[in-house]
Order: sequence, then C-alpha cells, then structure tokens
Amino acid sequence: MRKLLLVALLALSATTLAATPETVTLDVQRMTCETCPITVKAALKKVPGVSVVKVDYAKKTATVTYDPDKAQLAALTTATTNVGYPSTVQKK
Repeated sequence: MRKLLLVALLALSATTLAATPETVTLDVQRMTCETCPITVKAALKKVPGVSVVKVDYAKKTATVTYDPDKAQLAALTTATTNVGYPSTVQKK
C-alpha cells in the first residue's frame, strides 16, 4: 500500500511540473489538394512537444497543441515550411 501511495504522489507531482499545453492556429500556404494536410500534419507531429495536430484543408489552417517548454512557435512554422508549406501564426 505504501508503494502505491508513493507512486501516486510521484505521478501527481510530475504532472504539476509539466507546462500547460498551448494551442495555436497556423495559416498554411500552398495546400492545393486534399492530400497536402497529411504532409503538414506529419511534419508538425515530428516537432518535440507537439501533442495534437488538426489540419483543415478548406480553411488552409493547422491547429496545434504543444508543450511550450519543449516546442517554440518558430519550430512549428519551420516544420511546415521545410516540407513545402510555409505557415504563419494566425492573429487572434
């Protein structure tokens, strides 16, 4: 029972130390076909700290949830640009 309590306390403290995930929407250029979002999503998922990626072909956007301690906005836009789809952070 003590071990279980210790494990629970360690897990709880580890989650409180993690940064709160942030979500950003990118305007993505050059998506010209319905398979382009697959490439954009794959590139963004490779960025360390990215947890969720949703690409909307119709709106030409990518919504990304990431850990700001592990990923920077520049890394997200660079990831899409490097696979041929330049992006910018959407203004709120």
